[in-house]
Order: sequence, then C-alpha cells, then structure tokens
Amino acid sequence: MWCADQWKDYELLDTSDGERLERWGKYILIRPDPQIIWKNTAVHPAWKKADAIYRRSSNGGGGWIKNKVPEQWNIRYGELGFLLKPMGFKHTGLFPEQAANWDWFGGLIRRAGRPIKVLNLFAYTGGATMAAARAGASVCHVDAAKNMVAQAKINAELSGLKDAPIRYLVDDCQKFVEREIRRGNHYDGIIMDPPSYGRGPSGEVWKIEDSIDGLITLTSQLLSDDPLFFLLNSYTTGLSPLTMSYMIDMKIRKRYGGTVEAGELALPVTQTGGFLPCGSSARWQANW
Repeated sequence: MWCADQWKDYELLDTSDGERLERWGKYILIRPDPQIIWKNTAVHPAWKKADAIYRRSSNGGGGWIKNKVPEQWNIRYGELGFLLKPMGFKHTGLFPEQAANWDWFGGLIRRAGRPIKVLNLFAYTGGATMAAARAGASVCHVDAAKNMVAQAKINAELSGLKDAPIRYLVDDCQKFVEREIRRGNHYDGIIMDPPSYGRGPSGEVWKIEDSIDGLITLTSQLLSDDPLFFLLNSYTTGLSPLTMSYMIDMKIRKRYGGTVEAGELALPVTQTGGFLPCGSSARWQANW
C-alpha cells in the first residue's frame, strides 16, 4: 500500500454509507465513493457542516446540492499548485491519492543526474505532469479532453512552471503513441492513467480490461535505451495490482531488468486512523 499522507490542503475527514467527507483547502465536500461499503459510521462533526454535497440520481448521473463553494479555488501540495473546479460527475479536477506516485517518480528524476524526458498519457489536469516538471524533467502531456489540458496549463502557472519544458497535446492517447513510434521518439519515463471505460471520437469503446495489454505493448516501444521508470494506474476493481504487475514484468522488466512493484493507493482517514483504498498502481524502475 502506498499512502498519500503528506497533504496539508487536503484531508479525508471521515467515511460512511458510500460517501467521503473531505476538506479541500477551507471547504468541506461530501462525495460518493463505491469503495465505502461500511455503514452507520459517520462520526466527524463536519458531516453536518459540508459546503457542498454531490448526490447521485436514481435515473443515473447526479449533481451538487447545498453548494456553497466558489466556482473554483486553489490548493497546494508542497511546491505544486492546483485549480479545483467541482464538476458534473463528482470530480474536483484532482486525485489526491496520486501524490504518493508523484513523490516516488519525482525522487527518481531528481536522483537521475541526467536529463529525463517523461510522457504522461491520459494526463487529465496534470498533477503528474507538474510533479515531473518540478523534479526537473521535460514532459509531454497528452489528453483527449481540451478543457482538461487547458486546466493543466493553469496548474503549471500555479506551480511556477509556466515556462517549464512541458508540451501540451489534445489527442487520442493510443493514436499519439502509434505516431510517436513511427517518428522514432523515445522517453525515459512513462506515466499511464487510463480510464476504466470510455468512448473514442468515432464511438470506439474502451474497456481497460480488454485494451490495456495492447496499449502497454505499444507504449513500451517508446522507452529509451536507458529508461528510468514506467507507471501504470488503474481505478477499476477488476484490474488487480498483481495483474498489473504481471503485465509490466512481462513487457518491461524482461527487457530492461530493474524491479516491479504493485499495490493499492490509499488516503488516511482522520476520524478512524484507517485507510481508504483509491485504486492501484504498478511501478517499474531501473536498477541504480
């Protein structure tokens, strides 16, 4: 288990009955979480003081109720700054558990002692991009959603990285990888954070269980002759850490050596002292 326990501006206060009670800066939010199957454990007094609550609809989807938060506000993680915007599907524009991965590959980049090129696929609003750039890497940031890439550029400014060597691309990640292979481009570090399910611009269906093996095979071809790390994230419970580890072992460690680790990402819960699972990661890194 890798726990993102170094936050100051984010705190998971309590969990109960399918919901998280969270502090984002000075605002308290309640959001649904399917991992929270335990009931009648809501103790923290802030449950009654939430500034915004996301409720699912019986007809599908959902929306924010009792919304007393601004349209957007900022929080920080160390030297990194992030714009938060409560969105239509319960998201805020940031996954705080990923800070455990940011710290991991950030340390690798800082200790590498050489220029490092990083490719961030399904890069969303750029948390990993900012962490890699702050550590000294040049980064190629790729996501198919134009509005998410725009928010990543704002996060770069908030992180003091406006002029950092970051290349932003609005593109289909798999098609971009295929073109990069043809162009002969390579990267020392690769980050992949694919969705569990989605549809492409022409209606193509993406299911991570069906598609991830082929995408890893393709993307591994972009690793340089002296790669530093490869990171795969997943939020679907159907893709276990051991499964992710096996694929990375077969496709990357067999070729480059190094080590593979996999485990759950987690956030500490203030009220109980326990940990909330928040997806899984598989990490490969080169031998030093």
